[in-house]
Amino acid sequence: MSDTPDTSAPVRQRATVRRAPKFTVFLVLGAAVGLVAAMVLTFAFHGADETSVTGVTYTQLQVFGFLLLVCVAVGVLLALLVAVVLDRTVGRRVVEVEVERDRIRIEE
Repeated sequence: MSDTPDTSAPVRQRATVRRAPKFTVFLVLGAAVGLVAAMVLTFAFHGADETSVTGVTYTQLQVFGFLLLVCVAVGVLLALLVAVVLDRTVGRRVVEVEVERDRIRIEE
């Protein structure tokens, strides 16, 4: 048993590096934009005084819930579309670099 690590010569390799957007950030921002859009649409139009064709009256909170479902889904889909387009355009620029990899093996 040896306490000294066994180091071999470093290996040089070529690697490609490309930038990519973080999809999670785009999805969260899309959901936030959908939330704001649902709030604006809910409080901008006061349709609670009128009854629908079926005679059902919805409260403002129910209208907000319906709009929230639709607006968040649309916001997330649009943000995902923007992220994919950015990934395609920014992802085309790749840089080839030379990396040096060391392997250290310690025998116990």
